[in-house]
Amino acid sequence: MATKIRRVTSQKQIVRFKRKKRIRARLEGNTERPRLSVFRSNKHIYVQLVDDVKGHTLVAASSAEEALKEKVGSSIEGAKTLGNLVAKRAMAKNITQVVFDRSGYLYHGRVKALADAAREGGLKF
Repeated sequence: MATKIRRVTSQKQIVRFKRKKRIRARLEGNTERPRLSVFRSNKHIYVQLVDDVKGHTLVAASSAEEALKEKVGSSIEGAKTLGNLVAKRAMAKNITQVVFDRSGYLYHGRVKALADAAREGGLKF
């Protein structure tokens, strides 16, 4: 199966995309243990709990939501708030265990803060 490589603009993005593909080859989320996928941009952070078997998003949260837009952003504090929010939404749907997908980002800074806050909120991974 050929890997679909999208058009990217920098070498840094190419390296992250390759790292993401390596990680995703080993991770798969299901209904009992969905994949906690993180995407970060310069302005916002987006988080989804995905059931890869069915191809459905079970829970989603982002710093771009109207309720959070002014309070948080793409900062470490915003990532902590978002981690707690996604943990609350997951617990409301009886999801306690997840597989963490950092999407090729290094486990540092905003990604680490989000993961730690989700763990404090009750998610296990």
